[in-house]
Amino acid sequence: MGNYLLKVYDQDKVSELSFSGKTKLRDLLEANGLMPATPCGGNGTCGKCSAYLGDEKILTCQAYVEESGELYLPKKTIISKIRTDGFMPDFTPAEQSGFGLAVDIGTTTVVARLVDLSSGELLNAASRENPQRLLSADVIGRIQACIEKGKLPLLKNLITETIKDLTEHVLKERGLKAEDIKRTVVTGNTTMLYLFTGRMPTTLAYTPFIADCLFGFEENGAYLPPCFGAFVGADIYTAITASGLIPKGETAMLIDLGTNGEISLYDNGKLTCCATACGPAFEGTGISCGGPAAEGAIDHIWLENGEIKYSVIGGTKPTHICGSGIMDAIATLLITEDIDETGAMEEPFEFAPGVVLDPKDVRQVQLAKGAICGGIKTLLSREGLKPEDVKTLYIAGGFGSYINLDSASKVGIFPAEMKDSAKVIGNAALSGAIMMLLGADKSFEPASVSCECINLAQQPEFSDLYMESMFFE
Repeated sequence: MGNYLLKVYDQDKVSELSFSGKTKLRDLLEANGLMPATPCGGNGTCGKCSAYLGDEKILTCQAYVEESGELYLPKKTIISKIRTDGFMPDFTPAEQSGFGLAVDIGTTTVVARLVDLSSGELLNAASRENPQRLLSADVIGRIQACIEKGKLPLLKNLITETIKDLTEHVLKERGLKAEDIKRTVVTGNTTMLYLFTGRMPTTLAYTPFIADCLFGFEENGAYLPPCFGAFVGADIYTAITASGLIPKGETAMLIDLGTNGEISLYDNGKLTCCATACGPAFEGTGISCGGPAAEGAIDHIWLENGEIKYSVIGGTKPTHICGSGIMDAIATLLITEDIDETGAMEEPFEFAPGVVLDPKDVRQVQLAKGAICGGIKTLLSREGLKPEDVKTLYIAGGFGSYINLDSASKVGIFPAEMKDSAKVIGNAALSGAIMMLLGADKSFEPASVSCECINLAQQPEFSDLYMESMFFE
């Protein structure tokens, strides 16, 4: 018998467990404090300890390991503040019967909502972290995992199982069965739809970054809305639909603040879209004490009579800080001058025991906000517009749903002149998918106007505007 090594991926932690010969997986995990909960007592009946050994789904309480390999432990905890609702304009639903399911596959989170097709009523929703984060926090890492490590089957299985679990959850709460769902719409960025449908994302990895599938069709019982390009996906298509900005006809912008930053400008009957690499800082990942908007997260920070105050999701002891809290933290420290206009800070700042913001965290946010603000300025410059020409700035996305606009303006996510025109519209990607379920008029959709998707890297002014936007005003 030889000595073997099992790599265990458990959210942001990777453990290496050594063993000799055929070993019961449960014993190996328990000895290292990694065994998932088993409500059935380890009898293999509840399925709560399911994981992936390589590409194979297994029950950790029942499986054995006999050779070196990789084990992925998906997290199934519901996140309390994933945004499951959003703005929708007035529209007339089509006459239908039965129930529909709208799903938004985000890079960080996944949301499913049940809809009564006959009444148009929005029923219950369920949400969860995207388990693909076990392999990488961003789309680039997941694309590389497919191409370089052959992980497409695993990534597909992780997301389809998650959607299946969320669907079962919303149906069970209503006493319904799978056959009661008559229509399904699944939205997400281009990479997420590739992985969901099991398409190899090779064309998304190499220049000129032209997607060989832009969807806009039904597959395996689900309608997949169109994507604009390799990095501006169906989630932006459905978010624009939900904003109602096209029928309104005014000069407007929409930004989706998440792991991937997408920006759209509508002016004079033309829609221009782009994507910019933000990284996961806006959603808490990549920040030293960052994390999801779950119980224990500091979600808001403010100054009160010269003293820094904060609120915690669930009212419990603070354990980390989520995206909205990070924006407030930096805005507050700019006011107290603990951070200067260049982003420099003399030492880490502790908001609560063990919850600290350090100079590297500030730099990550600067990179992210510089990319978004630089992208906004580039689109405006191309069309000969100024920030004050934008009548409405729609802010969508899970993170965007909870930010304080004063903090966002102070940090510089968007030009200061646009603060008064900003409108938070929640999970607009999901709302747009719901509108499609309900048969909203096609005039709301981007396909009804002239659309162009541009590559910011090919815009000569972007580099300078990006660097300029990294500074704090």
